[in-house]
Amino acid sequence: MWDDAFPSFLIGLREGLEAGLIVSILVATLVRAGARNRLAQVWTGVLAAIALAMSFGAVLTFTAASLSETAQEAFGGTLSVIAVAFVTAMVFWMRRSARSLAGEIKEKVTGALGMGAGVLILTSFLAVGREGLETALFLWTTARAAGESAGPLTGAGIGLVLAAGLCWGLYRRVLKINLTKFFTRTGAVLIVIAAGVLGYGLRDLQEGGVLPGDAAYAFDLGAHIDAGSWYSTLVQGVLNITPAMTWLQVTGYAGYLAVVMTLFVRGVRGAAGARAGVPRPAAGESEPRVAADGSGPRLGAEGAESRPAGKPEPQAQPDPAVRRPEPGPKSAGVPRGRPAWLVPVAVVAVPVVVAGLVVALARPKPSSGQTVAVSETECGKGFTAPKPGRRTFRMQNTGSKTAEVYLIDPSTDSVYGEIEGLAPGTTRDLVATVAGGTYAWRCVPSGGKAVTSGSVTVSGGGSSAKAVVPVSENDLAAPLKAYKAYVEQGLATLVTQTRTLDADIAGGHLDKARTDWLTAHLTYSSLGAAYGTFEDFDKKINGRADGLAGGVADKDFAGFHRVEYGLWHDQSADQLKGPAQALADAAAGLRQAFPAQDFDPGDLPLRAHEILENTLQFELTADTDEGSGTNLATANANLAGTRELLTVLRPLLTTRAPKLLPAVDADIARLQKLLDAEHQGAAWTPVEKLDAVTRQRVGGATGQLLEDLAPVPDLLEIRKSA
Repeated sequence: MWDDAFPSFLIGLREGLEAGLIVSILVATLVRAGARNRLAQVWTGVLAAIALAMSFGAVLTFTAASLSETAQEAFGGTLSVIAVAFVTAMVFWMRRSARSLAGEIKEKVTGALGMGAGVLILTSFLAVGREGLETALFLWTTARAAGESAGPLTGAGIGLVLAAGLCWGLYRRVLKINLTKFFTRTGAVLIVIAAGVLGYGLRDLQEGGVLPGDAAYAFDLGAHIDAGSWYSTLVQGVLNITPAMTWLQVTGYAGYLAVVMTLFVRGVRGAAGARAGVPRPAAGESEPRVAADGSGPRLGAEGAESRPAGKPEPQAQPDPAVRRPEPGPKSAGVPRGRPAWLVPVAVVAVPVVVAGLVVALARPKPSSGQTVAVSETECGKGFTAPKPGRRTFRMQNTGSKTAEVYLIDPSTDSVYGEIEGLAPGTTRDLVATVAGGTYAWRCVPSGGKAVTSGSVTVSGGGSSAKAVVPVSENDLAAPLKAYKAYVEQGLATLVTQTRTLDADIAGGHLDKARTDWLTAHLTYSSLGAAYGTFEDFDKKINGRADGLAGGVADKDFAGFHRVEYGLWHDQSADQLKGPAQALADAAAGLRQAFPAQDFDPGDLPLRAHEILENTLQFELTADTDEGSGTNLATANANLAGTRELLTVLRPLLTTRAPKLLPAVDADIARLQKLLDAEHQGAAWTPVEKLDAVTRQRVGGATGQLLEDLAPVPDLLEIRKSA
């Protein structure tokens, strides 16, 4: 999590310290002027700035959530670029202003003291508000890049708390920090981080369709770098450098870094040269510094004053340049008759209320409030041509059966939106983007015949609506035929291999049996997409001891894992003859029965994801290990089976999701490389003996592959026709 937290920690620390220094100077100036009764106005302005920053963050979050996926990418990318601009300006501003910050704030407070309470509130609000808005924007962009990770908020929280502690120490003069060096060094690091945020933002703009070059990759190291490794995660989290980047990302990243870092370093050297030309104090004298309250030789932007050891610190005296407020009931800045809590409550409530209104107005609303009826005989009652754009339809099931509902293009059967499991008497919203074209509703009641509504034509709106072209059983016929041929060939091999294993055990050749056991087991493990058709044969061939009353000693424990247990737990050949023969018989029975088994073509897309789900659940946890320590070999066979399945599905997937297969291929190559590294000759590293880093890498690569395979079932779902 620290990889996601560090950029936000740094921005929280730096922005918090900037805001904290300003507040410290405001407070110190008022205390020195004897105007402690005006401190409440400073804290009111600070409270208003915090409320504004938090409200701004809420507006960004909820506004983005109400947009379409493409619009979210464009919105996030735009704000990432703006955040980079703000952070860059902040870095340069603080480098220039650190030495004169106290004097500028003191001058503003001096003028505000002679005016009403509102001026002092506004002074503190403006002084802190900029840092608050910058922090909110930068945190929003980094949190969006980190996805569901809590790292950005955690890092920012730690940074802000640390900044508050440092500011308190500086104010109380119990802490000495060379602030010029601090802001210079953190500024350089922030420039590097901002370059990564810029690259991430440009990628978002490409995916949102705002900028070109979405598929023009400068490099793609996905097959050579494990995206789940600790070092890859660290680089991606801190620097936003990913294994695959487009030319626009690389150009933006390198160009920003080269230009901005060069200007920053030149500015630092120029400032250092200017300071070098200033006469230094004579030996024994302390160099004047700017204090947090803007007076005398104190701790400031450069460091701390040099005071002889043992010499007590002089007490702060009222500053004659600061005009004291006139005594009287109005000196507190609160008119008579007005409750003291009214202004603080108001300054917090106003930004919160405004943010709530913005969020409410930003939410998408149905264009015509259409309620569309769904039933076994009527589909689409109440449907009229909507206006182009993102639309919400209230789908009401007026029939007696649960139904599936699809918004389609009747000429091509392309699907723009769907609801599954709409129960009788219920109403649910279906949100879809409508563009120019023809639309109709298709209602599929449970156990009934599909009904299609009359079509309507939408004019204008371009052609930005995204549709999924459905597949039919006929589309999957060729892939199914090819995969069944693969399974039949595998079962023929399995029969031969299990008979060899049976003969090994019958002859008492247990060492040879261990080798032949693994060979046969891997053949079976590569047929994962057909498991659903194997019926009871799967339990006889690959049953597990989990759930059996007697565990590994239960009479119903059978198949490969039963033989594995005996071979690796010193059971005799006589004890294993029965299980080995039963395994060979079951394999032969499955081979004979398989051609007549009902193989649903819709199972193929489902298995593309489920094979590796089982791998992650059983093999990579060593849950199925009965002593051989070959779970990684089985995972490798599962991966081979997944690759074979994707081969037969590739033509359908290429036309529906051209970007999916390159990502999946890279994931497979990454996982294959990790598994190959744990295979030496005939031996495989047992899962329990993997070091923590390797185990995490294998699990992470498998998880990433599963994530990229997740859309396959929806892309190739068979939908009923009217």
